[in-house]
Amino acid sequence: MEIFLYVIIGIALIIVILGLIAPKGYEVNRSIIINKGLHDTFQYLKFFRNQDQWSPWKKKDPKMIQTYDGVDGEVGFVCRWLGNKEVGEGEQEILSIIENESIDTQLRFLKPWKSESIGHLVVDKVDEGHTMVTWGFTGKNKFPISIFMLFMNMDKAVGKDFEEGLSNLKQVLEQKE
Repeated sequence: MEIFLYVIIGIALIIVILGLIAPKGYEVNRSIIINKGLHDTFQYLKFFRNQDQWSPWKKKDPKMIQTYDGVDGEVGFVCRWLGNKEVGEGEQEILSIIENESIDTQLRFLKPWKSESIGHLVVDKVDEGHTMVTWGFTGKNKFPISIFMLFMNMDKAVGKDFEEGLSNLKQVLEQKE
């Protein structure tokens, strides 16, 4: 019985230590330069239904069910999705739009696990015909999920999807007249 108690205390101590050293948050960003002017690029990005043309997750589940509330391209617009295992279930709401600068969103993931993140799309003028687009998100790792983040690199896991999406976006926008 005494050994069992020591084992339980040891496991609890390990969990506490892991919880203390585990990452408390994450941030993933990727950027690309698009051969298109800042205004045109931003106008395209602020309408979330356009994401169907460049989102890597839409490619992972073309049959994903999507519903919308509000006016696309305005604060308060919500896009909900229900997809396969790769896409999961969740919603994204436009929180703020700073014209020709940035769009911030609240991402609420429901499946495969619950979490919330702040997403952002930022545009910067490189010159008259080129715009840098930065796409990313930040969030907090709550205990006990934070312990799992010791063994998972969020930047590597999601970063490649952002890179694919930005590459798709570049292709779509540069083909548009």
